[in-house]
Amino acid sequence: MGSLGVACEAFAPAYDEARATSGLSPGPARDFFERHFAPALVIPDNPAGGLVTGFYEPQVEASAVATPRFRVPLLARPADLVDIDETSRPAGLDPYLAFGRLGASGLEEYPDRQAIETGALGGRAAAIAWLEHKVDAFFIHVQGAARLLMQDGTLRRVTYAAKSGQRFTGPGRVLADLGEIPLAEVTMQSIRAWFAAHPGRIDEILWKNRSYIFFREASVDDPALGPIAAAKVPLTPGRSMAVDRLLHTFGTPFFIDAPDLLAFDGKPFRRLMIAQDTGSAILGTARGDLFAGSGDAAGEIAGVVRSPADFYALLPRRALGKP
Repeated sequence: MGSLGVACEAFAPAYDEARATSGLSPGPARDFFERHFAPALVIPDNPAGGLVTGFYEPQVEASAVATPRFRVPLLARPADLVDIDETSRPAGLDPYLAFGRLGASGLEEYPDRQAIETGALGGRAAAIAWLEHKVDAFFIHVQGAARLLMQDGTLRRVTYAAKSGQRFTGPGRVLADLGEIPLAEVTMQSIRAWFAAHPGRIDEILWKNRSYIFFREASVDDPALGPIAAAKVPLTPGRSMAVDRLLHTFGTPFFIDAPDLLAFDGKPFRRLMIAQDTGSAILGTARGDLFAGSGDAAGEIAGVVRSPADFYALLPRRALGKP
């Protein structure tokens, strides 16, 4: 069995034979992968080893207009938000920032979460929908998509469009550092429970995460599938995975071996996954975020997934010099 630090686009031509296969039914799927691919152990670049977490698509009630009950907006991309790349980045601007705005002296950092939530944008960003709870909105920001059950009974979807650009800081880490929740007990469920017990401190904690997410509307063509993600295909519950886009190529098959992870079906997690998404917190060679599905049941799974794991990239046999 080979070992490998990254799965890269240099292997792309070697996938042609596998891509040419058509009409594959579920029965011979294992034969297909064994015939065309060989496993290569992904070497973790984190001394702690490989790690998988979980994400999902929340479903919440929403309103098309602001009301006394629904007062928390999900915002569309603002008109003055601009993309920043290395050709346009001014000297001295944080190299992490991929978005900004034009100021009096050129491109500058965009307002952060606290500034936006206290009115910094004025009317420059339209509200796509309005939610009842700020914590629900925050977790939609974290997940990057949501299904919205509108007050007229229709189902809508929002998905990631852009962000203010600053680094993500998770509330679980903040609460652990403050001694509010032991790090080993941090889950989405424990974070929500803490917020419910301390409503007056929600802004204090959430504003530690300066990054703010903007959304666009998307269709719900197949309710069994998740949103269209970074790889431009709908996510499949239990089979789609987010990876570090700078290290791995979308479409790469990975076998994930996480024997301590039981949340999906009560059995040790040993499953073929496909790299189809990415995220600002998903960094490293052996780091993955597993898509659990949509709705509350999927959230119960995703919220507790944090497990050590071994990653095996399935690479074309001929790229590895294997028959």
